[in-house]
Amino acid sequence: MFKKLLFSLSVVMVGAAATAQTIVNTDPENKKVILEEFTGINCVFCPQGHTIAQGIQDNNPGNVFLINVHVGGFATPNAGQPDFRTPFGSALASQSNLAGYPAGTVNRHEFPGLQQNGTGTAMGRGNWAQAANQVLGESSYVNVGVEADLDVQSRELTVHVEVYYTGDSPQSTNKLNIALLQNNTLGPQTGGNMGDEYVHMHRLVHFLTGQWGEDITTTTNGSFIDETYTYTIPEDYNDIPVNLGNLELVAYVAEGQQEVISGNGAYPTLINFEFQDDAALANVSEILDQCATSITPEVTIANNGENNLTSVDIEYSINGGTAQNYSWTGDLSSFETETVELPEISYTLQASNTLTITFSSDDNSANNTSDIAFDEAVESISSLSLEVNTDNWGEECTWELLASDGSVIADGGPYADNQTFNIEIEAPEDCYQFNLYDSYGDGGGAVTLEDGEGLVIYQTNGSYGSGETRNFSTNGVLGLGDNTLTGVSIYPNPANTVLNIRNAEDATIQVYDVLGKVIFTKSNIGMEETLDVASFQTGTYFVKVSTNAGSTVEQIVIAR
Repeated sequence: MFKKLLFSLSVVMVGAAATAQTIVNTDPENKKVILEEFTGINCVFCPQGHTIAQGIQDNNPGNVFLINVHVGGFATPNAGQPDFRTPFGSALASQSNLAGYPAGTVNRHEFPGLQQNGTGTAMGRGNWAQAANQVLGESSYVNVGVEADLDVQSRELTVHVEVYYTGDSPQSTNKLNIALLQNNTLGPQTGGNMGDEYVHMHRLVHFLTGQWGEDITTTTNGSFIDETYTYTIPEDYNDIPVNLGNLELVAYVAEGQQEVISGNGAYPTLINFEFQDDAALANVSEILDQCATSITPEVTIANNGENNLTSVDIEYSINGGTAQNYSWTGDLSSFETETVELPEISYTLQASNTLTITFSSDDNSANNTSDIAFDEAVESISSLSLEVNTDNWGEECTWELLASDGSVIADGGPYADNQTFNIEIEAPEDCYQFNLYDSYGDGGGAVTLEDGEGLVIYQTNGSYGSGETRNFSTNGVLGLGDNTLTGVSIYPNPANTVLNIRNAEDATIQVYDVLGKVIFTKSNIGMEETLDVASFQTGTYFVKVSTNAGSTVEQIVIAR
C-alpha cells in the first residue's frame, strides 16, 4: 500500500506557482509520449516491438516513456517460466481494443487509419513511430515533473510529482497516474534469439495510483498540483525478485481512462546505504554433473554498496584443493551486477564435489563466500539408445550429442508430430553432453536416453521448457565386460589408503580416472602387490591388470 503525504489541488496564481514549483516547467511544452506496449514472453514478434519502441525513445530522449505491459495468452507462463503479468494489464489491454501482439498505444489516443482493429487505440508495431511523431508535435496544456528517493534499507520509495497547467483542460477532472517499472530482468523470450537470457525492459510491476489514477479536480490555466507518495517496495512481484537499482517511474496526466495528455519519468535516487563498499557474491551458476577434470566457474558480482565497485579479488578452489586467484576490474554502480567466467581450474573428480568461492574483504563480509555442490556424471557403456516422442509440434524438437571437444557426434530433429523415434548411437570413450531443445519453449513429448545395459542417462516426461542438458561419460575402451584374465584379486573395495592385488605376477597395472585417463602405471608386479592410494582423491577409479594372457578391469572406489 502507498501513503499519500501531501495532496494539494488548490488553484494558485501563475506567479505563485512559478515560485512554489521545483521540478515542473511552467512554460508551455509540447506533449510527451507515453507508449504502452502489450507484450508477452511467448510472443514471437514481440522482441521486434521492443526494438521499435526502444528506438523511438532513443531518438527522442526525455520526451518518450515506455511502459511494457505483459498481458494475454502470450504472457501466460509455461512450466518453469516467470510470470510478468500484473493485476492492471487486462483492463489496459481491453480498453485498447487490440487485435494481436505486440500491440501498442501512444498516449491512448485514437489514430484513424493506424488502428490495429479498425477502432480503438491499439496499433501494430509498424505504426508506433508515426503516431509518436504526431504527438510530439502537438502542444500540451499540462506539464509533469517527477522525482523519487528510495531508502535501500527500509525499501521505502518516496515519489514527488508536480503538475502545472499552462492552459485549460477540456475536462473538469483529469487523472494523475504513477507507474512503477523494473528494467534489466533476465528471462525467457520466444523470438528473441537469447533463450532465457533475454533482457526485459520497462516492465510494469505496479501502479502507485491504482488502475486508472487519482483525480485532479482543478484543471485550468495556472493550476499547480504538488503530491508526494510513499510506497514500500516488496521483495518480489509474482516471485520475481526486485532489484532496487533497476526501478523506473513514469508519471502522466490523462483525461479519464483514455487520452493521455503528457507525462514524464525518473529513476529513483538510492539513499541510506548500510555499507559504503559492499561487493556481494550474488550467484554462482549451476554446475552440471561433471565427467571432466576441469571447469570454468561462473559467478555474478553485485555492488550492494553506495560507492562504485571497481575491483574484486576472487579466490576459488574445489574439494579443498589448491586455490586459484582472479582479479576482476570494472565499474559497477549501486545494485548493478556483472556475471564473470573465471579462468579454468583443474581438480580431481569425486562422486560429490564442492566449489568454494571467496571475495576479498570489504565493509560487509556476510556475502563474500559461497559454496556450490556438483556431482560426478553418470557412466555408461558406449552403445546408446535414444527414444524421442513428439507432441503436436514435433518440428520444435531437436537434440544433439557433443563430445568433450565440442564436436557434434550425433543430432536429430525437427520431427513429425505425435510420433515415436528410436535412434541408436555409438559413443566411444569420452565425456559427453546431451542437449535437448524446444524452439517454442514449452517442452514436448517424453524423451529417454539410456545405454545398452539399460542405464538411464536422461529422462523427461516432456516438461523440459526450452531445453535441458545432461553430462555423462562412456568407458568402452576399458572393456569392463570383456575380462579375459581370471584369478586376479583386487581388494579392499572401497579402499582407504592401500589397495592389494594378488595372483598377477609380472603383470602391468594401470589405474584410470573416470574419463579413462591413466593416472598410475606399474609394470612387472609381484604375486602380491600393494599400492599406496593414500594420495588419491576420494572417488571412482578403474584398475586394469594386463599380462600376455589377457586383461581384467575392476571398478574400485577410494573412500575415506
